[in-house]
Amino acid sequence: MPWKFIKAQASSLAATGVDYSTALLLNYLECWYIAANIAGSVAGGITNFHVNRQWVFEKENKAVSVQAVKYVLVWVGNMLLNTGGVWGLVNYEILPYVYAKITVNLIVGFTYNYIIQKRFVFK
Repeated sequence: MPWKFIKAQASSLAATGVDYSTALLLNYLECWYIAANIAGSVAGGITNFHVNRQWVFEKENKAVSVQAVKYVLVWVGNMLLNTGGVWGLVNYEILPYVYAKITVNLIVGFTYNYIIQKRFVFK
């Protein structure tokens, strides 16, 4: 397994920790689960961008503005996939919120995030 992929998964795990901490705290404080999910995604996305730029893909010498715009485009897709997936699983009572969030995050993380960030954002 390539080292860059392992580093990307570590970065994703750190960003997920920020995402979940934010979302679960807001949910605990009785914030609507969709708003909590979006806030968590924003916090995790910011974390993931900075760690990936500097440590995973080592592209801090490239223009941050171009990378940031590309990352936001990818992140919006990520947030929509995650939020839509969580909504579907919770709304149709397939899974409770926490399990829905974990399930959807894993699917989107392995099938969407790494590949697009590697080939589009930090190429």
